[in-house]
Amino acid sequence: MKKIINAPETVVNEMLDGLVAANPEKLDIIPEKRIILRKEKKAAGKVAVLTGSGSGHEPDQVFYVGKGMMDAACAGPVFAAPTADAIYEATKAVENGAGVLYMIKNYTGDRAQFGMAAEMAEMDGITVKTVISDDDVAVKDSTFTAGRRGVAGAILNYKITCAKAEKGASLDELVELSNRVNANVRSMGFGLTSCVTPAKGGPTFEIGGDEMEIGVGLHGEPGRKRTKLMSADEIIGLLTKSVLDDLPFGAGDEVAVMVNGLGGTPLMELYIAYNKVAKMLKEAGIKVFKSYINEYCTSIDMAGCSVSVLKLDDEMKELLMYPVDIPYSIF
Repeated sequence: MKKIINAPETVVNEMLDGLVAANPEKLDIIPEKRIILRKEKKAAGKVAVLTGSGSGHEPDQVFYVGKGMMDAACAGPVFAAPTADAIYEATKAVENGAGVLYMIKNYTGDRAQFGMAAEMAEMDGITVKTVISDDDVAVKDSTFTAGRRGVAGAILNYKITCAKAEKGASLDELVELSNRVNANVRSMGFGLTSCVTPAKGGPTFEIGGDEMEIGVGLHGEPGRKRTKLMSADEIIGLLTKSVLDDLPFGAGDEVAVMVNGLGGTPLMELYIAYNKVAKMLKEAGIKVFKSYINEYCTSIDMAGCSVSVLKLDDEMKELLMYPVDIPYSIF
């Protein structure tokens, strides 16, 4: 293992310290709980939005805290959920008189810890509601989830829902919007290599030098199948078709598209991937309103990418364009 770390047990805390040191005007930290907070709190009476999950998926989650996006994010250990106690503390820190929305992905640990935190907050008189992203079309169930996994399509949901929260929408309005976005976004990815976690010091799963995992999960969970390497057009064509067929998307739809790197994929290759997606959408009569090609939700240093497509309505289009001020400015 070759990584720029001091010790496996300190990687998350030191990353968070570095994030705040680089953005002192935007962020605060509760270091003992691994909570990143927006420095300038929303105006009183606006719903606060909170997320969190295991670390190792950066920029998701903590790099999305700031104006126009998250009010706070709780960082768990690498690939493990944050504690209910930390989520509860973050909830108290961001609550602003209008309730708190938890936006999480469909993983068993995250659902359990956020569920316990919500119960603790409700005992304090804080209204909490939870929305869950499950955009991955690759598998119905996995070792980490009951039902479809939440992957990079969740980031589009963050962007849209947090924008509406910034504009002053009620908690119920945000729940409706987030569920509507989730119902209209689909994603699927593939991996060329395993990721290497600091604690393990080696690959989390074995894959041959001439193999690829189609539908791989963010933590290395198995996907639909393992095959021999394909060309870019072959694999991206397969992913895109799976995504488009699942909703299904059709001629006349207007969409946002995300080609998301998993941590070890050069931009050159991500744009080659997007080129194939764009051609397929054009052939299907689907119009691209906005595209996102970068790393938004990674798996440490895994080589590979995912394709997400979101069917848009007029409100979603407006909110996608809402300005944000976050450490990772790729919107």
